[in-house]
Amino acid sequence: MIFLRDVIEHIPDQEYFMEYFKCFFHKKSVVFFGFPPWQNPFGGHQQICNSRILSKMPYFHLLPVPLYKGVLKLFKEPASRIKELLEIKETGISIERFEAAFKNNGFEVLDKTHFLVNPNYEVKFKLKPRKQLQLIASTPWLRNYLTTCGYYLLSNKNQN
Repeated sequence: MIFLRDVIEHIPDQEYFMEYFKCFFHKKSVVFFGFPPWQNPFGGHQQICNSRILSKMPYFHLLPVPLYKGVLKLFKEPASRIKELLEIKETGISIERFEAAFKNNGFEVLDKTHFLVNPNYEVKFKLKPRKQLQLIASTPWLRNYLTTCGYYLLSNKNQN
């Protein structure tokens, strides 16, 4: 079992990573991926901002880069934090892009769950995890904006 939670959205060139990643697989290997879709309210990890306003402001990470960077500077975020948030913006991944990357590299889904309320939020914010409504979870693009986390259990179908 390989466990990658809150990792894939920080890796540049996720498609290449998925291809390279297969060299670590054995016949019965499975991999767990948990990640926040980029377009979700806090997909830009803005909760790490020093500004209490920005840390609670949903969706502002979706602004075009110059405007996003300008807002971060306006709220006096340190240069190192701005750099980190811009790197996250560059590597953020949607559910569709994630699914295309694993399908293109010979992985198959053993199980998947989309969450309206991320299970991490129970520890962080004392909010109970909630699975996403099936209608939203099955609607491409919309689910990226309303799903705070996707959990996927994958196997390499060429290794089974």
